[in-house]
Amino acid sequence: MNKTILLAAGILGVLSVIIGAFAAHGLKPLISAEALQTFETGVRYQMYHSLFLLFVGGTSYINSKSKSVILYLVVAGVILFSGSIYGLATNPLSGFDFKTIGFVTPIGGLLLILGWVVAILSFLKIKNDKVKI
Repeated sequence: MNKTILLAAGILGVLSVIIGAFAAHGLKPLISAEALQTFETGVRYQMYHSLFLLFVGGTSYINSKSKSVILYLVVAGVILFSGSIYGLATNPLSGFDFKTIGFVTPIGGLLLILGWVVAILSFLKIKNDKVKI
């Protein structure tokens, strides 16, 4: 499971760098400054959550079942949250009206929040004498 989580983290991370570079260099002349800022929010949250998955995959303080739940919540959350933001920010460039599926953005955000909540609940189960700093 840890390998899968770490691979997902790496894939999300490299994609956020690629997508961010594309936005800065390719999209900048094509969309408004406000849309570019919105797009960058999606990139930022994707990167935050790839780093979160790196932590989850590398820690022994979260059990395997919780790690699996976190992985699915975060990957689905990034796809729905960041993916919908990418679509909404580039809406004028597409033949598809992403505003019709804009309702998935908060659902994606909720999934990301739930991933963090599962991690927090796992941390609450740690016995104090097991934590090594």
